[in-house]
Amino acid sequence: MKKWKLLVIALVTAFSTATVTAADIIVSAAASLTNAFAEIGKEYEKASPGQKVNFNFASSGALLQQISRGAPVDVFASADQETMDRANKQNLIVRTSRSDFVRNALVVVAPKGAKSAPKSLEGLKDTGITRLAISNPESVPVGRYAREVLEAAGLWDAVKAKSLNTQNVRQSLEYVARGDADAGFVYGTDAALMPDKVEVMFEVPTRTPILYPIAAVKGSGNENFALKFIEYVRSDAGQRILARYGFRKP
Repeated sequence: MKKWKLLVIALVTAFSTATVTAADIIVSAAASLTNAFAEIGKEYEKASPGQKVNFNFASSGALLQQISRGAPVDVFASADQETMDRANKQNLIVRTSRSDFVRNALVVVAPKGAKSAPKSLEGLKDTGITRLAISNPESVPVGRYAREVLEAAGLWDAVKAKSLNTQNVRQSLEYVARGDADAGFVYGTDAALMPDKVEVMFEVPTRTPILYPIAAVKGSGNENFALKFIEYVRSDAGQRILARYGFRKP
């Protein structure tokens, strides 16, 4: 609890002491959107003179906790429906602004050239797989998707002792890329960022579609600018950028 309070205070202090105008917005977005949204932010600023976008990337669950504790945020983009549903129930978002803007795929990756790389979910039980990068299912969407498919396959109990409880999907990717994990669950878009260090072993069908929702945050005072940014993300220009990073249409 103390950690979260300190984090919120740090965010509030950072943004309040910076040079921020009414045309500036703060976008809290899932870690898997980091590269695509950074480019979208630059293009949006070019298309909207006088406006600036500040980003805060982390796991969707961590971002929701920040927002619920008063962190200054204008737009929230989550990697799952569950987290945005919770934001809605807490009356934190403008309900009419919510929409799904991309979808993703769950994949299992291994270090490039690894000899004991798994070829299927069953292969995750092999003795050669001792460290499995799975983000915390309690707060990170990719971890929930992974646990869901493992439970459905009857494998969760067999592999959870091997899991490295990462804080977000990018940390899982880094663990695998460095060889600190023998395999890991990440999104297809993340795996595509490190083709020289990780190899996609197989795609994992999920019961729950991996749809990303976006919405304006209530009470920020910048709802109009937030809606304008959301409109750009959903526009042909924004969708082209997202597609380049491997995101699929919802």
